Amino acid sequence: MTLCQLFLQPDAAYACISELGELGIVQFRDLNPNVNSFQRKFVNEVRRCEEMERKLRFLETEIKKDELPIYDPEDNPDAPKPREMIDLEATFEKLDHELKEINTNADALLRNFNELTELKHNLSMTQAFFDEAQANPVAVLEDVNGEREIELGGQATTSVGMKLGFITGVIPRERMVTFERMLWRVCRGNVFVKQADIPDLIEDPLTGEKVHKTVFVVFFQGEQLKNRVQKICEGFRANIYPCPENPHERRELAMGVMTRLEDLTIVLSQTQDHRQRVLAASSRNLRTWQIKVKKIKAIYHTMNMFNNDVARKCFIAECWAPVTELDRIQLALRKGSEASGGGTVSSVLNRMITREQPPTHHKLNKFTQGFQNLVDAYGVATYREINPMPFVLITFPFLFAVMFGDAGHGLIVTIFALWMVLKERSLKDKWRTQEVWTIFFGGRYIILLMGLFSIYTGLIYNDVFSKSINIFGSSWRVKFGDETLNKLDTVILEPTPYNYSRTSEYRQMYSGTPYPFGLDPVWQLAENKITFTNSVKMKFAIIIGIIQMGFGVFLSLWNHLHFNHRHSIYLEFLPQIIFLAAIFFYLIILIFYKWTTFDGSVATQAPSLLIQLINMILLSYPAEPESSRTFYSGQRGIQTALILLAVICIPWMLLGKPIYRIIMNKRRANYSTVTNQTENIENENNEQIHNTEKKRGIVLDVDVRDTDTDEMLDDDHLHQQHHQLEVDMSEVWVEQGIHTIEYFLGCISHTASYLRLWALSLAHAQLSEVLWHMVLQIGLGMNGYVGAIASFIVFMPWSSLTVFILLLMEGLSAFLHALRLHWVEFQSKFYKGEGYPFVPFSFRLLLDETPTEG
Repeated sequence: MTLCQLFLQPDAAYACISELGELGIVQFRDLNPNVNSFQRKFVNEVRRCEEMERKLRFLETEIKKDELPIYDPEDNPDAPKPREMIDLEATFEKLDHELKEINTNADALLRNFNELTELKHNLSMTQAFFDEAQANPVAVLEDVNGEREIELGGQATTSVGMKLGFITGVIPRERMVTFERMLWRVCRGNVFVKQADIPDLIEDPLTGEKVHKTVFVVFFQGEQLKNRVQKICEGFRANIYPCPENPHERRELAMGVMTRLEDLTIVLSQTQDHRQRVLAASSRNLRTWQIKVKKIKAIYHTMNMFNNDVARKCFIAECWAPVTELDRIQLALRKGSEASGGGTVSSVLNRMITREQPPTHHKLNKFTQGFQNLVDAYGVATYREINPMPFVLITFPFLFAVMFGDAGHGLIVTIFALWMVLKERSLKDKWRTQEVWTIFFGGRYIILLMGLFSIYTGLIYNDVFSKSINIFGSSWRVKFGDETLNKLDTVILEPTPYNYSRTSEYRQMYSGTPYPFGLDPVWQLAENKITFTNSVKMKFAIIIGIIQMGFGVFLSLWNHLHFNHRHSIYLEFLPQIIFLAAIFFYLIILIFYKWTTFDGSVATQAPSLLIQLINMILLSYPAEPESSRTFYSGQRGIQTALILLAVICIPWMLLGKPIYRIIMNKRRANYSTVTNQTENIENENNEQIHNTEKKRGIVLDVDVRDTDTDEMLDDDHLHQQHHQLEVDMSEVWVEQGIHTIEYFLGCISHTASYLRLWALSLAHAQLSEVLWHMVLQIGLGMNGYVGAIASFIVFMPWSSLTVFILLLMEGLSAFLHALRLHWVEFQSKFYKGEGYPFVPFSFRLLLDETPTEG
């Protein structure tokens, strides 16, 4: 990775950045960090792009509202030229204006149509009220005082010759009861209300929602009651419609409403057809337009990070780029200059020398990307630091499988991951806005390897949905007679393949040849299965953990060699690996020694590994009990030497590096004193000339910059900054002390931490067995048709609990524990993760990160 400086002609800058965006291997630096975003050169162009994006979002919303398909482009369109931006703006403005005008007209027509529909129902049902009143001319209302009589009909009059007024309208059905109650209370019972429900759903003219509505007619007497009724109708948002008193006029109005409704239906149909044609034509080009606008916006946003050199009439940009890709970058710049017709002057690429830490770039593919994300979640690798991803790619799914080990569950996980892998093209954008799905889909290859490794470890454990399978035939045979088996609830199988006790009661039950692969299925029937598997799994967990920690320490050697930290090899790596080997590698040797030396005949006399390790630390070797006896002759002397060697490693690591720093600082100080004396003697007569030459810089064609001020550094500044980098020795002592304590105590705690491999494996196996016995076995234990029906019924809860508890919850638990083992126990031995990622300016990444609304 190198820092480059670009000199771009203003006319060719856009085309050059476009070519670099298609290439996607350059990360630009912001050379205007103190300039406000609204004060940059191309802020107007960015705003124009944002306005075009707003119009395209509106267009996409309207297309989805009409449920029209949006077609993806077959090819990736190139970024349009700057002059084409005006044509795009004109096209989008025309579409936006036309679509808004269509929507406005359609809304007005639809509102008018809904009002006329309500008026039609209002007139028809009001006419029914009056027809009913004319059919019963004796319908008379008497007031409480008996002073006047009101006759309902076409011409309503009172005893004093006054007419009865009325108001008709439409109100939502759920408000009708409250509406009537309010009329009764406000008008003190001096109104008469008739109502009828509209059978069809009516679209409300104001909200556009389809609701059930009711037609009402309110009869009243006098202007005061009329004003009250109108205010109540307004308060309940009832739609009031005119209704003539004359029956002939009502019929004419109804005929006119029907005619207008027919005309509006035709106009609305034509408007909708025109809208469909506009949207259908736009849907074919929508994705292409969105891609073009995003590219234009990204180019101008990138150009806002450049310096505008007015004197040289060019843009100056700085970027990080891989050294191996410089030829392709120069070719892209040349191509961009030619495409823009920039004349004879081409863009210039100049490599810069800097002490700033470059970004970390990893060449990844879709298979390794998920594993790299796991590593980067801990911390991005420091530049040129060894990347743990190639090792995590294998060890992470393996440690997960050690905890998850069930071949049946692993098969389900593998099938799910294979489905995502084989259908990844169709699934890529399907649920892209769903965060949980995005996490699962992004880690599909991790899940695939976790499933495959789980099948492998499940076969080793001989565990398939908590049951064992007998593929090769058990190595054990039950040689007891029927009388013994009927008399005893449990029997002990003889584990020794020969008559070690030389008695007539001996029966050979073990063939002497182990089960070819994994655990013998006979252990599925044993009462001491957990005791046996716990012992094996605990020892394997310790072996796996110590080997992985030792591998991490050896990887630190790679970093020391690469960064030329020779002193760290002798002062850090050697004491670390010696301490680890003296105690923990030795423990592995004892484990294998115990496995190969003690068989079934002397199993009860085998010393305890835990007690042996404690005695080794305490330098205590008691003869009793048997578990405290030594494994071999000379063990006491060897273990004492190993403990002394481990103890020596502690001050070795604690004092070595600080003492080395003190020695190097003294050498540097002595060298600086001698150099200054020599320079004073040589420059005694020409000090002024020498000072003038020093301020000219180091080398004319090399650009050395301060990482803080980004200004040119001369010799004085370099000398001052070199002394600033010297850390106070008290901080060195404290840091080294913390590092030493963390490592030596961490070796013990991390080794114990790997026992989680055994603990989670035990928990998963026991949960699976509980589900089998307490759920599925209920149905399998019945015979006949009843058993078939019961098995069918209990299969659903068993499978649901298996998926949600054992696959999802236990799988997530094993995933998090495997992640912790890699971050804390493994990567802490060699990985600092103090870098920052290489994020190139790439159109492909820009378009991939943009979610597609489903």
